[in-house]
Amino acid sequence: MARKQLTLDNAVAAELAGSEDAVLRALEGHLDCDLYLRGNVLTLDGDPGEVSSAASVVDELVDLIEHGHEIAPGTIEAVTGALDASESPAEILDDVIWRHRNTKVAPRTVNQKRYVDSIRGHTITFGIGPAGTGKTFLAVAMAVAALDARDVNRVILTRPAVEAGERLGFLPGDIQAKVDPYLRPLFDALYDMLDPDRVNTYFEAGVIEVAPLAFMRGRTLNDSFVILDEAQNTSPEQMKMFLTRLGFGSRMVVTGDITQIDLPRDQRSGLVVIGEILSEVSDISFVRFGGEDVVRHKLVQRIVAAYGSYSDAEGDGDRERPGPDTGGGDGRRD
Repeated sequence: MARKQLTLDNAVAAELAGSEDAVLRALEGHLDCDLYLRGNVLTLDGDPGEVSSAASVVDELVDLIEHGHEIAPGTIEAVTGALDASESPAEILDDVIWRHRNTKVAPRTVNQKRYVDSIRGHTITFGIGPAGTGKTFLAVAMAVAALDARDVNRVILTRPAVEAGERLGFLPGDIQAKVDPYLRPLFDALYDMLDPDRVNTYFEAGVIEVAPLAFMRGRTLNDSFVILDEAQNTSPEQMKMFLTRLGFGSRMVVTGDITQIDLPRDQRSGLVVIGEILSEVSDISFVRFGGEDVVRHKLVQRIVAAYGSYSDAEGDGDRERPGPDTGGGDGRRD
């Protein structure tokens, strides 16, 4: 057994403890050693290697606090994940994409950072992975930031209107009322980024457009930031139609989860097929997320992992596998 004691500044110790010791408990849950905070002295007990690793995590957290970062339980995951990948936690968490009132949007995992960098560096980026990995939220933040910086003139958000166990025809109202439930996650992300009045003004002026994928046919989208969400529910023909809408000065982000395909069993997903078609095309990036990138409740990570294990045991897998795995990076072949 080894013991290491770290003497902290009083303000740093208070921040590291968090409200009702929430941060300290989260830190303990990520470390394989015991820790105790008495006043401004943090004590680490455990195997020598684990104590050394824990001290490195604490040092990174202290450095973030001293540089003005607010530490929350989720920050612990970002720090430990970055260290495991030999990345700088500060480099990830300091990459603030968008600020709005009390909202600060920044990557929280190594793959999220790669995803954001990929969107910056490529004309088309595919973000593929399970629910809760921030694919759509980060893409919308990047779109709003690009609009605010006048890098684009408009933002277009679209999803395929494919039923997940329900039928459009059974929903009340006109066509707009019928498709609104499918687009609601995109509306929610926008209202998280901007004041409602500003969002409504952008809608009225056509600066921001949220529409079903079918409304994209026949258009050429110039000077736009275009996001296709829930792309696993596109057919190969729809995916081709969408990608060929790309105009000059535009950027596209395509997100989806190939484990949640709602298409008929005999129909291939456009998101699966596209990995086979475009893996060798330059200026197109594929970023793949895993359960470790889930930034929702910890239980969501466990649910994702349990479903993955069950599918593997059943031999069903993801129903259809993507093309060549391009890893967590940019997947480009130049």
